[in-house]
Amino acid sequence: MLRVRSFVGKIEKGVSLFVHRRPPLSYLNEATSVVPGDVREGYFAVLATKGGESKRFIVGLHYLNDPAFLGLLDQAQEEFGFRQKGALAIPCQPQELQKILDGPRGQMNQRDQI
Repeated sequence: MLRVRSFVGKIEKGVSLFVHRRPPLSYLNEATSVVPGDVREGYFAVLATKGGESKRFIVGLHYLNDPAFLGLLDQAQEEFGFRQKGALAIPCQPQELQKILDGPRGQMNQRDQI
């Protein structure tokens, strides 16, 4: 569980650094990494992928306190490590992640899937 907390801490730190350190528009070009328009503040992109099946989700930061989601993050850390770029890859069937997002915390926000 300590590894999961460390992983969550790194995600939160990375998200906060990215959100607060956006370059001025004059510095943006095609090579600059920009957060997609569908990922608003307080959310992050997750790619559920397993067995050749993949689906992208937009997940609220409040899921970083959800035990089921934390279990998936632990699996992601074990399989992919901490150095992922772009959407966070989670090694699970999209239906498995959808069940977590449809759970009680999912009632808080209906915009978690695109």
